Amino acid sequence: MGSSFKPEELAEFARHYGFHYDSVDSVQLVRDIRIDMERGLRGQSSSLPMIPAAISPVNQIPAGKTVIALDAGGTNLRAARVFFDENGKGTARGTRKASMPGTQGRVSGEQFFDTIADVTAPLLEEGGDIQGIGFCFSYPMEITKEADGILLAFSKEVDAPEVIGKSIGRGLREALARRKVQAPDKIVLLNDTVATLLCGMAEIKGDGPVIGFILGTGFNTAYPEKSIPKTGFYSESSPQIVVSETGTFAPRYRGYLDREYDATTKNPGVYTLEKATSGAYLGPLNFHILKQAVRDGVLRFKKSGEFLSWPGLQTQDLNTFLSAPLAMGGPLGTLFGKDERDALASFVYLCSIITERGALFSAAILAATVEHMDAGYDPFAPVRIAVEGTTYMRYRGMREALESYLHTMLVSAKPRSCVIAPVEQASLLGAAVAALTE
Repeated sequence: MGSSFKPEELAEFARHYGFHYDSVDSVQLVRDIRIDMERGLRGQSSSLPMIPAAISPVNQIPAGKTVIALDAGGTNLRAARVFFDENGKGTARGTRKASMPGTQGRVSGEQFFDTIADVTAPLLEEGGDIQGIGFCFSYPMEITKEADGILLAFSKEVDAPEVIGKSIGRGLREALARRKVQAPDKIVLLNDTVATLLCGMAEIKGDGPVIGFILGTGFNTAYPEKSIPKTGFYSESSPQIVVSETGTFAPRYRGYLDREYDATTKNPGVYTLEKATSGAYLGPLNFHILKQAVRDGVLRFKKSGEFLSWPGLQTQDLNTFLSAPLAMGGPLGTLFGKDERDALASFVYLCSIITERGALFSAAILAATVEHMDAGYDPFAPVRIAVEGTTYMRYRGMREALESYLHTMLVSAKPRSCVIAPVEQASLLGAAVAALTE
């Protein structure tokens, strides 16, 4: 009896619908990304907005300094005093936590900032020389030249409409003043991608430049830029961090099923790269492709009708299953009988093709950023890539494939060196470093 697991047939299915990784010209992809980066920096039409963060990375973390770090995102608000030792390593002390204001019912603008001041004021009142406040605020902001952030919108879980359009740093300063607490001269606003970059400067040893990379629920990149023509900025010695917003990049290598899935999302036509790579979308995208494989007859198992009737598939459930498919655990495990090993192999094989493509796209973003920076030639000062995100850390096959593709891309023409490493507590420690930036 012949096997029903046919890798060649599955690969042809992937090529037919345009999502196979071997359909991607990686050299052209990196070139496309670089072109869009340069257009975005000039203020021309581009899928990459290239947003200046108004922060310059510090070349060396000052020793013996203490700052206040704040991290606001999702449902939680954290604050801590962070002390940097003689080696520039930051240690959080006296961490305080609270629910993010507006997540438990609507709050006014004053109530919103008062809640943030409630966790900040006690840390300032402990005394000592506080160099500044770094505030990682993971909501869309327009960053001012003073490194304050004007809120553009909240995600749905925060109900504080009066805060939209307000300066976050100024609002905190005013709330502290209502408590008769003196705020430091410097309050620096940043997002989680910039915080990851700055955390990497403190945590990853070396002299090379640092790229901040988010591959979790979302997808983004930040790096130090010497020239931003659209703002008139230029500095060889003190570059400014730019947030590329790489999740919005529109790759030419998207197939019919990608576009069909995109049309079902809440924001069709945008964040196209993120929809092929990040944890928010990998589960639903795989589900859409796997259903087509069932309908086309290249994926066959007894409970395929039940699978087609499912309302959706979450990335976490898919990853749990892919991490140990022979255990047949979780909701997906109930679909396969013990005599359907070939069907199980076909299912996992198709998912691996999607993962490989996501890793290839992700590596191309990093390779394009390194090439744009013209960095990595010095073998004693490799580019340091600081990564934050569960998709990179935990999604089956993603990290290994990404790092393999990245190495191949970086050495294809001339050898470039890099070190890629996850960073812990990136938002809080990165915010602390931001308080020490110029």
